[in-house]
Amino acid sequence: MIIQEGMSIQRKLEILSDAAKFDVACTSSGVDRKGNGSGIGNSLACGICHTFSADGRCISLLKILFTNECIFDCKYCINRSSNDVVRASFTPTEVCELTMEFYRRNYIEGLFLSSGIMVSPNHTMELIFEALRMLREEYHFNGYIHCKAIPGTDPVLVEAIGWYADRMSVNLELPTASSLKQLAPHKSRKNILKPIRQIQLRRENNNEYLGIYDGRQNERNQVKNLILRDSNSGSNNSIYNKILNSYNSKLNQASEYNSVRLDNELNVASPESTNVIPFSKSPKGRSRYVPAGQSTQMIIGATNESDYHIMSVSETLYDNFDLKRVFYSAFVNVNNDSNLPSTVSGPPLLREHRLYQADWLLRFYGFKIAELLTEKNPNFNVLLDPKCDWALRHLEIFPVEVNKADYYTLLRVPGIGVNSARRITTARKTAVLDFKDLKAMGIVLKRAVYFITCGGKMMYPIKLNEDFITRELLSVKDRLPFGIEKDITYKQLSLFDDVSFKPDDRLVHQQISLA
Repeated sequence: MIIQEGMSIQRKLEILSDAAKFDVACTSSGVDRKGNGSGIGNSLACGICHTFSADGRCISLLKILFTNECIFDCKYCINRSSNDVVRASFTPTEVCELTMEFYRRNYIEGLFLSSGIMVSPNHTMELIFEALRMLREEYHFNGYIHCKAIPGTDPVLVEAIGWYADRMSVNLELPTASSLKQLAPHKSRKNILKPIRQIQLRRENNNEYLGIYDGRQNERNQVKNLILRDSNSGSNNSIYNKILNSYNSKLNQASEYNSVRLDNELNVASPESTNVIPFSKSPKGRSRYVPAGQSTQMIIGATNESDYHIMSVSETLYDNFDLKRVFYSAFVNVNNDSNLPSTVSGPPLLREHRLYQADWLLRFYGFKIAELLTEKNPNFNVLLDPKCDWALRHLEIFPVEVNKADYYTLLRVPGIGVNSARRITTARKTAVLDFKDLKAMGIVLKRAVYFITCGGKMMYPIKLNEDFITRELLSVKDRLPFGIEKDITYKQLSLFDDVSFKPDDRLVHQQISLA
């Protein structure tokens, strides 16, 4: 450990902002709070700017660690106690001054605050609480704050911090309890899940008290209800009716896997058995508890879990803990440790990208993991995104007629996203759509054309054959995904962009839809 005395705040900022770069749970969407007229800033969702650094990570917030000192020795962490790195810690006042000065200069729209563990979880979280309290009450900062909660912290502190933060998160770290025991023996799954459950129950309690209902949870429930309704209606036009009829046994097996095997592994406690401190009156001016919800993060590639296992964990977290987001961080080997895999060829960024695409399908497209992966086929296709791969394995459902198919059927079509499906369902009320109309709406026809018809006709004669469509999708227009060719070096992929390379120019970026 390297300790420097009398360190300037600028030097601390250099150290602690760099130490925070491996934490990717840096989203700032999901909360609308106008300025109250007496403070500085607001937290309108549209006012939070999102920019991405060269490695694709969000830098729209002041993203820092409170301290990089740590009493734990997690094998994958650059700040582990056994590493000789320069250590630094902010004071609560320094965090407030930095946030305000960055905000006044229009560099940031909010604060993302994580931390190592100094002395103990409670000691560290007490300092973080004081920083957030001062920001809100003394500096009157009304902007966005995302705060990490440290597992093992007293529930009273978790409760108190939740009134000042817009979003909280507790890192799951690794997908399984066995992996956690192997690489982070000082941490336990129980201590990680306890604050996640506490935040969930307090949010539900607070929202019920205020008469507020979570729109995203309602949307997920609406998708499930529509699937159930369509499957019971016997409608031949329902894509879900066909899916559930042909894959009912697989879905049941997956449900059993998630509810029994996975829950036991995660030691998921039922809400009734979780002790949460009694409801307390919120601080002055703070009426909502963690209004933007909570998220978590998993490191991908440090251990040998399959994509199926990872996404099953995510699905369980979404269903049982009502998380807003699960973030996936490609493993970067920053320590020379024999227990860690080699990353000579670079972090598994393509795998991280596929997991994010599948996560999007879970949250917005009504997919279940049992439809995308199985224990016999546990990993995503490296050549095709999960939605295209699913469609090619279910060609019996296609093509679908865009002028008649319902919204949730359209979402299953590669090349059609959430916004595109809404535009289609709105526009066809007053006109019969053709392929020119679809292109004008932003549908990615180079993928969708193999799976749709307009007025009962395809854009051009296409053989509904898996091999043929696969070859077309991987043709010159859509080259191999980034990282497949041996002479391509790794580079961070953002959630919204894919990369397409020319033979003489490997730095050209092509933006694609998530559809």
